[in-house]
Amino acid sequence: MQVKDVEIHYLTKMAFTPILKSNPYIDKIHSIEKDIHEVIPGLKSIGFDHIIDLHKNLRSLRVKVNLRKQSSSFNKLNLKKWILVRFKINMLPDKHIVDRYFDAVDFLGVRNDGKGLDYFIAEEDQVDTKTLPDSFKLGYIGFAIGGKHKTKLLPVEKIEAICHKLNRPVVLLGGKEDENRAIEISKTFGPNVYNTCGRLNINQSASIIEQAELIITHDTGLMHIAAAFRKKIISVWGNTIPEFGMYPYMPEKVNNRFNIVEVKELSCRPCSKIGYDQCPKGHFDCMNQIDVDELVNRVNVQLRSK
Repeated sequence: MQVKDVEIHYLTKMAFTPILKSNPYIDKIHSIEKDIHEVIPGLKSIGFDHIIDLHKNLRSLRVKVNLRKQSSSFNKLNLKKWILVRFKINMLPDKHIVDRYFDAVDFLGVRNDGKGLDYFIAEEDQVDTKTLPDSFKLGYIGFAIGGKHKTKLLPVEKIEAICHKLNRPVVLLGGKEDENRAIEISKTFGPNVYNTCGRLNINQSASIIEQAELIITHDTGLMHIAAAFRKKIISVWGNTIPEFGMYPYMPEKVNNRFNIVEVKELSCRPCSKIGYDQCPKGHFDCMNQIDVDELVNRVNVQLRSK
C-alpha cells in the first residue's frame, strides 16, 4: 500500500462483487442490486473523507451529490472518442485506461508501480485441472468466446475454424449467455474442445485462465483477467479498437505477451465506442475478414516464445 492508514471501500453492482471479494486491499464492498439509493443511507453513515470516481457517469454523480464529499475523477475523453467514431480522426492520447485512472488518485501521491494488474481467487474457486479430460492435462488454450455486444464477437464458424487448426485442446470460457454458442462449437469437436460456458462462476473461469498456456479472447472482462495473470494473449477486435485504451494491460517487462488481431483500414471502423447487437452496415467485415490462418500462426508464435 502506497498510502498508509487508509480504509478503502468499493461500490459496485452486485453482479461484480465476486470479482472483488478476495482482494486484500479492499476493506469493504458495497453493492447495488437495482438502484444507487439502496446504499446511499449506509454510505452517508460511514463518513468518508474522499470519493474516487472511476465511472464518471450519472450514477456516480448521484453518489457524489448525496454524500457531499470531496471527490476526484479522470478524463473519459468522450469528445475525442466521438470524433474518432464519427469522423475517423484519432485525437486520443496513447494512454491506457488504467494509466488514466491514476489521474484520479494523483493528489494522494499514488504512482503506478509498473507491476500490472492483480486478480485474487479464493481457495474454494480454484479449479483442479486434473478434473479436465485427459487430453487437457498436458496443456490447453483458453478461448473466451463471449462479450457484451455481438459486434465484438467472432462468428461461430470463425471460432470453429480456429479451434480446428489449433494444435492444443481448447477450453471454451464464457457466461450463461454464451452457452448455446459454446454447445454449437463443442459438439463439432468431441473431446478436444471442452465447454465451461455457464458452468463456472467468474473466479473459477479465472482459475482456468491462470492455468492455461495461452488465451484467445474478444475485448471482454476475461481478457483483462488474463492480463492480470500475465498470460500470453491473442486479443481479437471487431467494431471497437484498441486505441480507445482498453487493450490488455501488462507490466512493461512482459508487454510482448499479447497480440492484437484486427482488420485495419476499414472505413466504417470503429462504428461505436462500445458495440451493437448487429453490424450497422450489415456486412460485419470487422470480424468476417479476420484471417483465421494468421490468427492461428500468431498463437503458435506466442506458444513458442518465452
